[in-house]
Amino acid sequence: MEKMNPASKQATPVHVVSYAEAVRTIRQEAEKIREVRPAAEQVPLLDATGRVLAEAVRADRDQPPFPRSTRDGFACIAADVQSGRMLRIIGQVRAGEAWQGGPLQPGEAIEIMTGAPVPDGANCVVMVEHVQAEENQLRLKAGHSIAPGENIVPAGAEAKSGTVLVPAGTRLAPSHIAAAAACGYAQLSVFQKPRIAILATGDELVSLESTPLLHQIRNSNSYSLAAQIQLAGAEPVILPVAHDSQPAIEAAIRGAQDCDLLLLSGGVSMGKYDFVEQVLHHRGAEFFFTGAKIQPGRPVVFGRLPHQYFFGLPGNPVSTMVTFALFAHPLIAALSGEASGGPRFALAGLTHEAHCKSGLTRFLPARVDYSIHGATATVIPWQGSGDLASTANANGFAVLPAEDKSLSAGSLISVLLM
Repeated sequence: MEKMNPASKQATPVHVVSYAEAVRTIRQEAEKIREVRPAAEQVPLLDATGRVLAEAVRADRDQPPFPRSTRDGFACIAADVQSGRMLRIIGQVRAGEAWQGGPLQPGEAIEIMTGAPVPDGANCVVMVEHVQAEENQLRLKAGHSIAPGENIVPAGAEAKSGTVLVPAGTRLAPSHIAAAAACGYAQLSVFQKPRIAILATGDELVSLESTPLLHQIRNSNSYSLAAQIQLAGAEPVILPVAHDSQPAIEAAIRGAQDCDLLLLSGGVSMGKYDFVEQVLHHRGAEFFFTGAKIQPGRPVVFGRLPHQYFFGLPGNPVSTMVTFALFAHPLIAALSGEASGGPRFALAGLTHEAHCKSGLTRFLPARVDYSIHGATATVIPWQGSGDLASTANANGFAVLPAEDKSLSAGSLISVLLM
């Protein structure tokens, strides 16, 4: 099947796929990208937060490097304590100290603090709340027991020296930074950020500083995409708005050739002045799909030019945000060297009835609230995919399946998190 632009009379192939098919195509192309390792660079540890690790973080020694007490209490021999006999307290050891008094002997106990090394000879730590201590002696309180190994983390139980703690391809979170710091990494090797070109098209678009005429709108798509790109860990490159003409769009696309991915917004529908697909086709593009059965975002286009991948995203602002999250984000993760990544979903209970639409997977602006009982999702009334005001009050998108049915209040659904 082909579609014809009345202005250019050039046919471009039409390949509209289901949401599941679109996701499968994106994953296949992302795996191809991951076969080529991006360039890496060394950065200070704190600058690595949010970057993708290029070389694994390994334990520089056993963790813990000594048997560690997990409680404030007394290091003892379990059989001694269980016998009910009175034990003699021979000293104290704190975190940051090592016991220097030789191995613990039967009938002895050593007061110990959380995190301190357990002295040789002791095989348990009895909690301070579970003993009755008088002067330099203690015994186990009635009703309590202790077993060998209790309240002790053995040396190397968390990781042996040389063990990979954070594998390459991991997007670095604070927990990964902590693990690296514990192993003495002042710097980390991370992949360089991909550069993502943003090209908004449309004669109706004006700059943020302009006062738009009645028939004009400010260019919000370039900024929403730039924000999403930054959150995805890449570098946005905002290009000047391209007017609705083939020469203007072609010149703009040529100017983005040094970027790793090209995102175009607008100009991908069936309108008389929608030239994006025609220009891409003329430049030798391979189209993987030219539409997806989703709402909003049905006209989304995904393909590859000889030198880079591209997405043609719909011009309506909410459609742009949704299609980026669903399709562009996982490709950017692959370009970043991330082992996996892309849209984040959660399960939530609907707070009200909702109607699905046969043949279309719908992504509706929603407010997701969390409690100890789980997450709930409330769809926000909106006026369609141009309604930024309503979407600004949402923190996710309720996912309604492509079925001809209604979902009752309390139904468990997926939510696309933003």
